[in-house]
Amino acid sequence: MGRLVRNLDDLRRLVRTLTRKGMRVEFVKEGLTFTGEDSPMATLLLRVMGAFAELERALILERQREGIAAAKQRGVYTGRKPALTVEQARQVRERVAAGEKKSVLAKEYGISRQTVYSYLRAETITS
Repeated sequence: MGRLVRNLDDLRRLVRTLTRKGMRVEFVKEGLTFTGEDSPMATLLLRVMGAFAELERALILERQREGIAAAKQRGVYTGRKPALTVEQARQVRERVAAGEKKSVLAKEYGISRQTVYSYLRAETITS
């Protein structure tokens, strides 16, 4: 259940959508089955189990953020390496300013067109 949806609202919406289409939704681990003609108890259990799944997801994300912060403090989490060197980024900016196509530059440097745009935005932010 926790991997199926991000929060309780998504879970309820998904189960409702599937059962309206005539599907039977069964959560084997939790022992819950939904057909669209569910009892108030089944609805309550769905909400409770969904709330626990949402809480579990939030706790995982919180631990992940704490782990990343601790790794940054130790200096072992530096993030992704830049796709281009400072010199390459300068060349890309100059060539774009000269009128070269961004898609051609992206292919030449082995990066995506979106990365080219990111480098161009970074220049306007630092300027």
